[in-house]
Amino acid sequence: MRVLGIDPGLRNMGWGVIDVDGPRLSHVGNGVCISKGDDLAARLLSLFEQLNAVVAEFDPQTAAVEQTFVNKDGAGTLKLGQARGIAMLVPAQAGLRIGEYAPNKVKKTVVGVGHADKKQVDHMVRLQLPGVQIAGPDAADALAIAICHAHHGGADNRLTAALAQADLAATA
Repeated sequence: MRVLGIDPGLRNMGWGVIDVDGPRLSHVGNGVCISKGDDLAARLLSLFEQLNAVVAEFDPQTAAVEQTFVNKDGAGTLKLGQARGIAMLVPAQAGLRIGEYAPNKVKKTVVGVGHADKKQVDHMVRLQLPGVQIAGPDAADALAIAICHAHHGGADNRLTAALAQADLAATA
């Protein structure tokens, strides 16, 4: 199973792609989509186009996106929500199922502690994907989201597939 993890951001949207084969994880690619443009619409379009190119190049089978939490800056939260919309739209448009994970769940899954800092996340991603060259903190977070989905979303996908197969057998 090929998993695309996305760390939404309006300036920098991290992405990471891993392959999952049972308990084995392997790095496929990672990077950061950097928004370009003078206004919000142009920046969102830029992110949309760049993320579409990632999906086209790496052909993931499923995706995972970090959930947004509300902070004190309402306008900033709203803008992040719009970038998150792009992060959800692109894989949905490609027909992918999308898992959503709270930041604390991602950190607890990858690091073992729900309030880990970015350095700890980066370190544990490097341990789980030996030899990986990470394009920056946003890409490390995206790889962590993909790893989280491999642990939590993969089991759900297998269960869903098994139930669908059982339904087909029952109706045949």
